[in-house]
Formats: sequence, structure tokens, C-alpha cells
Amino acid sequence: MLYDAFEVQSDIAKQTRTWGRMVNEALAPWRSAGYREPLNWFTASARMMMRAGLTFARPAYGIDAVTVGNRQVPVTEEAVLVTPFGTLLRFRKDIDSVQPRVLVVAPLSGHFATLLRGTVKTMLPDHDVYITDWHNARDVPLSAGTFGFDDYVDHLVQFLEAMGDGAHIVAVCQPAVQTLVAAAVMAQSRNAAHPRSMTLMAGPVDCRISPTSVNKLATSKPLAWFEKNLIATVPSRHAGAGRRVYPGFMQVSAFLSMNAKRHIQQHADLFWHIANDETDKANGIETFYDEYFAVLDLDAAFYLETVKTVFQEYTLAKNELTYRGNPIDMRGIRKTALMTVEGERDDICAVGQTMAAHDLCTGLAPHMKSHHLQAGVGHYGVFSGRKWENQTYPLVRNFIQSHN
Repeated sequence: MLYDAFEVQSDIAKQTRTWGRMVNEALAPWRSAGYREPLNWFTASARMMMRAGLTFARPAYGIDAVTVGNRQVPVTEEAVLVTPFGTLLRFRKDIDSVQPRVLVVAPLSGHFATLLRGTVKTMLPDHDVYITDWHNARDVPLSAGTFGFDDYVDHLVQFLEAMGDGAHIVAVCQPAVQTLVAAAVMAQSRNAAHPRSMTLMAGPVDCRISPTSVNKLATSKPLAWFEKNLIATVPSRHAGAGRRVYPGFMQVSAFLSMNAKRHIQQHADLFWHIANDETDKANGIETFYDEYFAVLDLDAAFYLETVKTVFQEYTLAKNELTYRGNPIDMRGIRKTALMTVEGERDDICAVGQTMAAHDLCTGLAPHMKSHHLQAGVGHYGVFSGRKWENQTYPLVRNFIQSHN
């Protein structure tokens, strides 16, 4: 019923977007003819109507070229390995030099991997970049089976094997946990494709440290409450009909509620930027929310297992995690260098939660460990924006290079 109710709302939003486009197109010739001032409010209203509701289609990465050295190099997307639940996507560059191969692990938390577009673009000039391009669970047929915590780890192992020996891995936010587990699994099995380094950025390794509102919510209810109230069944109109999922619209709603005043103000600002012909400012806000409101559903198994393992029982933090029923010891990681990155103002993953990985990986020599606390940034500033590009990224790049 939850998903069906949203679908009705989504259909209404679709009609609203259609009316908005019609009004905007009807006004365009008049504004071009010079009748701008009296029509600005109507145009702004139409543009806001065009933004009604959420979308479930993955936005384009839109990275066509990057500057390598002193020349522009074309970038093409290449699907290296495809499973029902995700694609190992490579951003191929036509260059002669061999660069460090890096797997960027995107969070599976309601948004598409394109949320890391800026992260990838920053890394591309110096690295051969791949990304975990996760699929929308509502589009995965039931015949493909479920996708749980261990399946996520399996995907990381398979992707690293497809990339070959000597790759590096950079995990952003939630997958810092699965990345640690994958490194331990590969170390324990002596897998030749184990990563040479792993960089964990703003990830919930130990949520007992300075709990945020997100952490407190996870422990305020029993797991059965999350399953009863947040899990829905995909309606029949979609390819994944019948699959139990944590809907992306629920996750985004939760994120919006954390900073409701800010998001409301942003949309008020957007209206006035459009009305006042402040195109650049309006485009900046629209671009952000185009990405933010493109959502995907998570398989229920992965969501519930993550809540239980990471946010309620702290299994990884206690080094008591199991993989496919067998115990996994983080102390067994000896050949994969570790770097952690945190944001001073992060209100989703607090300072100390990611750095806790160093206490788990006691098998690593001191020279194989590094930590960076980026001053003046919140959660998203850890992996995007000017401070990421100018301050954090150079340290990450040097860390990868030193262990390449």
C-alpha cells in the first residue's frame, strides 16, 4: 500500500510537470519578444511546476573529456562487468601512460552513483577510474534473487578481480563498511586481486562514537519496526514487481527532514533567481536537486541487514562480523594500505566513526596508515566541492601513488 500510494502521488506530479512545460513553452515566445518583466513570475511558477516529484531514472554522468597534462582527453564509459544489481563502469581515456586503477565505491543509500560525478571527475586526470554503478532494485526481476550485505561484498570482490591485480579502492560513505569486509575477505583467501590501498571517506565504521541523529534513529526502534514501517513491495508496473525494497523516496524524505528549513529556503531562492533572471544561480540549484531527487530503491535484505549489522549491533566495530557464515578478522588485512578521511562538520557520519578502522586493522604497519580530518566541511564536502578538490584530493592522490 505504501508504494501504491506513492505511485498515485508520482502520477500526479508527472501531470504537474507536463502542465509546467506547456506553460513555460507558451510563455517563451513572449519573453523573447521583450515582454519579460510582467511574465517573470509566471515563468518561475511554471519552472517550479516542472520540478514536481521525484525521478527514478539514472542521470547521465556527463563526463565527456578531462584535461590530462596539457591536453583535453575524450572520456568514454565502458561496462566492464554487469550483474542484475550493478555494473562495473570504467571511464576510459585514450592515453598512453599507465595510471593507477581505482575503484570508486558509491553508496547504495537511495541515490544513484552519479551523485559522485564530481568525485570521479576530480580523480580522472590522475587515475584510471571505475565505479560501482548500482541498479535500481525496483527494476531487477525477482528471478535474480535477493541482494544482501554479503552480496554487496561479493560484488566488490568480483569487480576488483575484473580490474586485475594492483588496483586501489575508494569508498564514499556507507560502503566503507563493505569495503573493509571485502579487503579482509580477500586477505583471508589470499586473493591476488586484493587492493593495494583502500581510502574510506566519511563511512560508519563505528557508530558508537559521537552518535548522530541518523545513528540514534537506527537504535531507537527494533529491527522489526523498520521492516514493518519502511519496507514496501514493488508494484506490478515495474520489472521488479513483487520485490521487497526500501524505497528511495523514503530515504530521500528522511534526508530532507534532517535539514528541512535549508531545502525549503533553497527552493524559495530558486523561484526568485528564475524570476529575477539570475540564470547561473538558478542553474546551480536546479543541477543539485536534479541529482538529489533522482532516487533508487534498495533491496530490503541489504537495507535491513545493514541497519542490524552496522547501526544496531556494531558487529564490524567489535570485529565480530561474519561473511557467508564464517568469521572475518580485520586484523588479517596486512597488504592493503588504509587511509581514512572525515569532515569536521559531518552530521551524518561523525568525526571518529571512520577513523575507527585504524583500531580494527592492527595488522597494518604504521607506514601503511593515514588519516585526514578536513576542516570546515560537512558530509558532502568530504568528497565534493572546492575543499575536496584543493585540499583533500591531493592527499588521497598522493596516498594512492605512494602505495601503487
